[in-house]
Amino acid sequence: MTSHINDFSRHNDWDSKNVLHPWEGMEDHGHTERTFPVSGDGIYIQDESGRKLIDMTAGMWCVQIGYNRPEMAQAIADQVMAMPYYNPFALGHSTAAELAHKIAQHTPGDLNTVFFTTGGSTAVDSAIRFLHFRNNILGKPEKKIIISRAKAYHGSTYLSASMCGKERDVGYFDHAQDLRHMLPDVNPYRRPEGMSLDAFLDEKVADLENAILKLGSDRVAAFIAEPILASGGVIVPVPGYHKRCLEVCRKHDVLYISDEVVTGFGRLGHWFASEAVFDIVPDIITTAKGLTSGYVPMGAAIISDRLIAEVSGANSKGATFSNGFTYSGHPVSAAAALKNMEIIEREGILEHVREISPYFQERLHSLRDLPIVGDTRGMGLMGCVDCVADPVSKNPLALDYEVGSRIDAHCQEMGLLVRPLINMCVFSPPLTINRSQIDEMFGILRKAIEMTQEELLAEGLWDGAHETTEHAPLREGHRNKHTGAPSY
Repeated sequence: MTSHINDFSRHNDWDSKNVLHPWEGMEDHGHTERTFPVSGDGIYIQDESGRKLIDMTAGMWCVQIGYNRPEMAQAIADQVMAMPYYNPFALGHSTAAELAHKIAQHTPGDLNTVFFTTGGSTAVDSAIRFLHFRNNILGKPEKKIIISRAKAYHGSTYLSASMCGKERDVGYFDHAQDLRHMLPDVNPYRRPEGMSLDAFLDEKVADLENAILKLGSDRVAAFIAEPILASGGVIVPVPGYHKRCLEVCRKHDVLYISDEVVTGFGRLGHWFASEAVFDIVPDIITTAKGLTSGYVPMGAAIISDRLIAEVSGANSKGATFSNGFTYSGHPVSAAAALKNMEIIEREGILEHVREISPYFQERLHSLRDLPIVGDTRGMGLMGCVDCVADPVSKNPLALDYEVGSRIDAHCQEMGLLVRPLINMCVFSPPLTINRSQIDEMFGILRKAIEMTQEELLAEGLWDGAHETTEHAPLREGHRNKHTGAPSY
């Protein structure tokens, strides 16, 4: 045990001194301590101290098939030995071609052309660059603005980050202001007091149409939307929102990008959620994460035949789509994705998600009796606990930024890993999770929230005096027909 402790101390020291992490708080850079996973099995990971934790986050929304899959390791190793790399600019590869064909078999409508990328950010970046490229060929050089939403997350490249609407992530970064337009929050929990869900839906759809009319349809290229705003706090729009937004886009010659980096490959019980769950056929779907279950990096932008036809052959004007990556269609990543899809199919994981999701959501919503919990929301195997000072005003707690982290710290002490987001905790376990593991997971989470409540009360940061107020109700009329889960 001493050697493990020494290893952890050394590794943590190297990590603090030599690694700049994504979304690192620079005030604490060089002085942080992190959990170091060293192995995993099923839904569990083990850290360097030997502690076993349920990975309630599936890495980061991505380890769909769970950890310790020998056949995945073998598929990766076999491809490494056969052909670890090829030049995607000049050559083709059978594994990448097979993967593209298999993906196209599961996409909605005519989305049959797969542009492989290195991850979700580069998939969104490439989708936007394709639309700009397409509009230039069509003689519409001014049609470049992408409309997005507050709380949306679409990536971390300069262009994809410009489409993000998480206000607390903007900080000191620059963005392509001339290429984006942000719409207000679509979270039903944060709608004005007394407003019905139907009225809120009308308002959110009007947000989009009014923006297109104000900016000019000759300047707006596309609307980009996550089916569920994952990193924004698992925000599930009111049922019918996506379909009505697509109708507005069609009316005004605006394309629709469905960002399925999180929801794709089983998170909601389907290969893709756009049509199967939300009844839309977008023009482009972006995906990553669950595509390989996070075993190796890969992403893709999947483009409709109609759009490809507009810029190819005699319509191309001799243009070259000069966008790509050294690792586009990487054969090792493609082999991992194929094996991932094979496992999901063979083991009936999509069917399992559809079967177990109602119980997962039931256990999630049972946390609403805790005084500090203002809202619980989710769909499929995605969930969020939103903590507030009181559920009537929905005001944040005094230590807004720390609440999620405190809950996470208590969870880790008891064997559970969640993802803290300011005053929220979000989670998305591996899709193989079973009922007893769901019970264990939410049992620990409940205890961690109770411990956090006690701390805040003892420190005078919360008065705990709102226990008689009502929480936002679950409305039976707004349940998803595929998962049985309340829509917010």
